[in-house]
Amino acid sequence: MNYGRDDIHEHNYIFFFDQEPIHLNIHTATFDTVYSKNEDIHTFQPELCGPGLYKNPEQIGAIITSERDSDNVDALCARYGWKAYYYFFHGWAALDWYRGYDKTFLIKPIAERAPTRTFLAPNRIIAGERQHRLEMLYHIFRQGMTDNHISCPAVCPVENITIVEAAKPLLAQYPDIQDVFRAQQLPINFDGETDHPMHSCWLSLFDQAADSLLYLVTETVATGRRHHITEKTFKPIAMGMPFVLVATAGSLEYLRSYGFKTFGNIWDESYDAIQDDHERIQSVASLLQTLCDLSVDERIALYQDCRATIEHNWNHFYNGGFERILWAELQDMLNGIEL
Repeated sequence: MNYGRDDIHEHNYIFFFDQEPIHLNIHTATFDTVYSKNEDIHTFQPELCGPGLYKNPEQIGAIITSERDSDNVDALCARYGWKAYYYFFHGWAALDWYRGYDKTFLIKPIAERAPTRTFLAPNRIIAGERQHRLEMLYHIFRQGMTDNHISCPAVCPVENITIVEAAKPLLAQYPDIQDVFRAQQLPINFDGETDHPMHSCWLSLFDQAADSLLYLVTETVATGRRHHITEKTFKPIAMGMPFVLVATAGSLEYLRSYGFKTFGNIWDESYDAIQDDHERIQSVASLLQTLCDLSVDERIALYQDCRATIEHNWNHFYNGGFERILWAELQDMLNGIEL
C-alpha cells in the first residue's frame, strides 16, 4: 500500500491468511517473504514516527487466520514475533454461498424423508494434505460399507497421482491399504457426474442427501492440534441432515461454541475427544459400521430422532442466530487489533 506521502511512515502490518489452513511444510516460504518485505519496519526507529504513533515497539506484525487453538499459528508467532487474530472465515463463506437454499424446492422437506442408506460421502482431493480422506475410505472399503452414497476418484485431481500411489505414506499404519484400494473398481462417481467436480460454493447431491441418514464430512484438516472447519461442515446443516465429522479433535465442541447442536444424544460422539488422529478416524469408522448394521426401518426411526437437532441447526444457520455470533466475534477481533 502506497500512501502517496513521505510524511506517513509504516509502523506495523497485518497479513491475512484467513481461508486456507496453515501447513508449515508448504507455507513457510510465504511467511518468510512477508516478514522480509516488512524488514524495514522491524528495524524502524519508533522515535522517528512522532509521539503516539508507535504504541507497541515489541510487537510488530500480525497474522489473521481462520484457525483457533492452533499449534501452527503458535509456531508462526514464535518464529516471527507476530500477534495472532482469528475470526471464522468459513462461517461467513457458508452463509454467503448457501444463501437462498432455504427457499428451494430441490431439498426434500425434513419431515418427508425416509433414508434407506446410512451415509453420503463425497470425496475429491484425496492425496497430499488430505490423506485422512484416504484413511477414511480405507475403513469404508475394508469394512464393506460401500452400500452407501460414496464417490471416490481413481486419480487425485489435484496431486495427479493414483489412489494406490497416494496411499504409500499410510502403509506403516495399514499394511494392506494399497491392496484394499486395488480391489475397488474406481473411480466411483455419483449419477450424472464425471471427474469429481468441485462443489464447494454450492449445494448439490440432493437426491443422495434425502436418501442418507447422515452426511460424512471429511474436512479439509483432520490432523494435529487446531480447529479449522470449512463450508463442508455446513453443507449437511443447510440440507437438513445429521452429520459425522472426520476432522481434528474437538471439532464438534468447536462447532457447538457457535450455537449449533450435534448428535451425541442419538449416537456415540466420543470420537471427537480422541487426540490420536488415527484412533479418531477408526472410532468414526466403528460408529458408521454400527449404523450400517441397522435395518432400514431402524435407520428411518433414528433419522426421526435427529429431527429436533436438524431443525435447530437449520434455523440457527438461516434465521440469523449464527450470523449474530459471527458478527460479534468479528467486531471483537477488529476492536482488539493494536497498531
